[in-house]
Amino acid sequence: MTCPNRLFVAKKPMFVGSNTFLSRIKRRYGVKKAGFSGTLDPFACGVLIIAFGQYTKLFRFLQKSPKTYRAVLWLGAVSDTLDIEHIERIDPIAPMEEKRVENAVKAFEGTFEYIPPKYSAKRIDGRRAYDLARAGESVELATCRSRIHAISMLHYRHPFVTFEATVSEGTYIRSLGEAIAEKLGCAGALSYLERKREGKFVYDHEKPLDPLEYLQPPRNRYLGDPRDLLLGKKLQKERFEIQRPGTYTVVFDDYFSILEIDEGDRVAYLLNKVKLCSY
Repeated sequence: MTCPNRLFVAKKPMFVGSNTFLSRIKRRYGVKKAGFSGTLDPFACGVLIIAFGQYTKLFRFLQKSPKTYRAVLWLGAVSDTLDIEHIERIDPIAPMEEKRVENAVKAFEGTFEYIPPKYSAKRIDGRRAYDLARAGESVELATCRSRIHAISMLHYRHPFVTFEATVSEGTYIRSLGEAIAEKLGCAGALSYLERKREGKFVYDHEKPLDPLEYLQPPRNRYLGDPRDLLLGKKLQKERFEIQRPGTYTVVFDDYFSILEIDEGDRVAYLLNKVKLCSY
């Protein structure tokens, strides 16, 4: 690979950890410096944003929200992980009217308050909640608030409810599934979970992406000598086309930088001289 920088979307399979999957990607492409954004639980599959080289520094600047998930909720399944990894029992549940199930799903559009599952990637004093839970230690997580932008039932074949939800970043779909089941008066756990989209990111056979199309900071133009950026020189606000405070992407030659103009008119490099690669 002639250029070490690459941004693309991979599709993580079920029952493989995100880190394990990244190791497979690194071996397949023969790279050492790689990273991913948005950890997926081992049970889940779907969109995982991967970056190589300098692009691994871009994750915090990418437009990754809202996120869309497709899930299958198993009504009557009792699981402390809220998925099929740790099914404790299956309670018999009588079939329901389809409209009742559809209404229960749709009722969660808007603000969603919940306690994340103890088997989650949330950190407690620096440790992952799922590590504490698997070690038999106490797990106490604070209530979270998320935004459910859109949610709909796709299919109901008792006892399985397939739904799709577009949500704000950080939403736990397993908790959403549990809440839907509770609204229907029963327990429930996910038998399938797939992340379909993160912002504009969708799976397309690991096709390399142009990072400039996915960055949150808007474009700005430096009116001075581009070599100032290449050399990392101190920059003056007056030399930019847009001078108001904010974070901006500045493209020059085959490179780009991400800069911040603060309220005190100081210009700071957040990332500098990132090489644009074409494939």
